[in-house]
Amino acid sequence: MTSNLDEKGLRSIIDKYDLFFIDVWGVLHNGINLFQNSVEVLERLEENKKNYVLLTNAPRPNQTVFEFLKKMGLDKTKAQHVYTSGQAALDQLKTMNSKKFFHVGPPRDFDLFKTFENQKVESIDSCDFLLCTGLFDSYQGDLEYYEKLFFDHIQKKMICTNPDLIVDRGDVREFCAGSLAKIFEKLGGEVKYFGKPHPEIYKKAFSDSKNKKVICIGDSLNTDIKGANIQNFDSLLITSGIHKNEISKGIEKLVKKYDVNVNYIQKDLKW
Repeated sequence: MTSNLDEKGLRSIIDKYDLFFIDVWGVLHNGINLFQNSVEVLERLEENKKNYVLLTNAPRPNQTVFEFLKKMGLDKTKAQHVYTSGQAALDQLKTMNSKKFFHVGPPRDFDLFKTFENQKVESIDSCDFLLCTGLFDSYQGDLEYYEKLFFDHIQKKMICTNPDLIVDRGDVREFCAGSLAKIFEKLGGEVKYFGKPHPEIYKKAFSDSKNKKVICIGDSLNTDIKGANIQNFDSLLITSGIHKNEISKGIEKLVKKYDVNVNYIQKDLKW
């Protein structure tokens, strides 16, 4: 049974948990502005001496997102709690120092591979593997372009550093790297994912979760909630995020559609 926390607030369940994995985009901010009610939640968690990780499927190193959050107005003591899917991928990427990669994504994601940029090739025909961080700026909404791009290269492995399918930047919905990875898999290719819902990121983000009662908070049933289910953690779905147009059908139908379990829902993260 899913409980609604809109009236009770997160404070009503705070004593049940030791560790909070909190999604960033869609929960803490919308890509443009911080949500001040969510910032207050972080303050209250600190006051109550609760552990939390700002766990995000961002295809960038921790430091990059740390700086981004500070520019948005989040103080550094809170921003330093961030852990990204890009950071989780770095360890493996650094071991592939003899292999050439073709980068699928915008130029701004260069900081993920700047320490091994000499392995980057400009032609997909010349690469050993594909490193997918997102969509090209010139082909943001054209998924057919990527199907044609990948068609003759499915014998190569793809590394996907952001399993998210979509994200809302303000009021604009955008595709993420996960959507391209799904195309690659549909064509018969193999994808190695780093990020939620895959187990590795939780272990890297907080190594000492054993014997702790954990809850995952996020706005995606595919990643945040599915990841919580896989780890046997409790979950809180923020309903004003990417499922905002589906929630009117009822949470029962929604969890059945996505084959997940949700312990709590809340329109926006509030104390």
